[in-house]
Amino acid sequence: MTAAEAKHAGVSPWAIAALSFAAFAASASMRVTDALLPTLDAEFGTGLGAAAQVVTAFAIAYGILQAPYGLIGDRLGKYRLVAWTCIAAAFAAALCALAGSFGMLVAARFAAGGTAAAIIPLSMAWIGDAVPYERRQPVLARFLIGQIFGLASGPFVGGIAADYWSWRVPFVALAVWFLIAGVVLLRMRRRVVDHVVAKSADGSAAGGLLAGFADVLRRRWARIVVATVFVEGVVLFGPFAFLATHLHHMYGLSLSAAGGLLTLFGVGGLFFAWQSPLLVRRLREPGLAVAGGIVMCIALLILALGSTWPLAAGGAFLAGVGFYMHHNTLQTNATQMAPARRGSAVAVFACCFFLGQSVGVGLAGMAVERVATTWIIVAGAFGTLGIGLAFGRLLATHREHH
Repeated sequence: MTAAEAKHAGVSPWAIAALSFAAFAASASMRVTDALLPTLDAEFGTGLGAAAQVVTAFAIAYGILQAPYGLIGDRLGKYRLVAWTCIAAAFAAALCALAGSFGMLVAARFAAGGTAAAIIPLSMAWIGDAVPYERRQPVLARFLIGQIFGLASGPFVGGIAADYWSWRVPFVALAVWFLIAGVVLLRMRRRVVDHVVAKSADGSAAGGLLAGFADVLRRRWARIVVATVFVEGVVLFGPFAFLATHLHHMYGLSLSAAGGLLTLFGVGGLFFAWQSPLLVRRLREPGLAVAGGIVMCIALLILALGSTWPLAAGGAFLAGVGFYMHHNTLQTNATQMAPARRGSAVAVFACCFFLGQSVGVGLAGMAVERVATTWIIVAGAFGTLGIGLAFGRLLATHREHH
């Protein structure tokens, strides 16, 4: 977000930058184990499908804990909660680095997902509070630069660690990053305004949670958005967890080279963030959703069926472009599903997204022991095409009636 855009939107560019810095660590933690799966299989003797439990444990905790975080963020302040969960995430990452067995690592990854869960969704919700809807999509796109870099860096750093270092090294780096992010956010919190909502009528946490989610989910459009993002998590990030392994086995690349190529997914996301004002004006939201689904499908087919690294590089870049075209459109709609309960709304959205990822990785993990990674990725390609076309059509109809 540029200084001029921030001033126009009424928020500090440094506040957005601090949140983006934290989002980097959260998304890197999410994907750092992708390229480590063959190494963990070799060290602990689990089998490749079982090794993927380090991915699913993170995603399950990340999804489940969106609910209480959304409620607490609405009550106590979203920016404040992001700061303190960064500190907690630093300790969880340290536990991953110190794990003495595969079971301990899975448990630590569950803790890591649970502590990181607040960071990106509540940052989005805070931006939703601070930035008017008509200016929000480009601001969200720029905030997501940190998330994009994290998604790109996670597999890359994991791949380098697998080839040259210990699998523990990335978790040490994440612990340090989270700690710095938490300290910066705590200092920055004095300069921002946190929107809070009143307690529920019965004053209880459970009452507030249920009331908040009921208020969101009674809206038909909200149900469509969260169902779409659940399916997106299943069809894209189930196969995505095995992309580094696929490039390693099918393309003959080292794990560090495979992780390096997947950084182009992030570069594609950065391209979208750079061009988002133009793309939003030209395609509008329905067009972005449809185009994103088509581009993701083409990209995954390239990655699944190609055999040379230039094709893989192009596929990874296009996958990033397509994903952020589609997902940023979903995110923008999520911030407006229930403006009075934005923390709860974004929490429901993120919960469904990451539960979808955990389901997708679980299904892909079971399938990878029986079929080649090629066909898992091909299935994901056609799944992303379907959700892009379906959501684009539904969004166009929704816009006609509102």
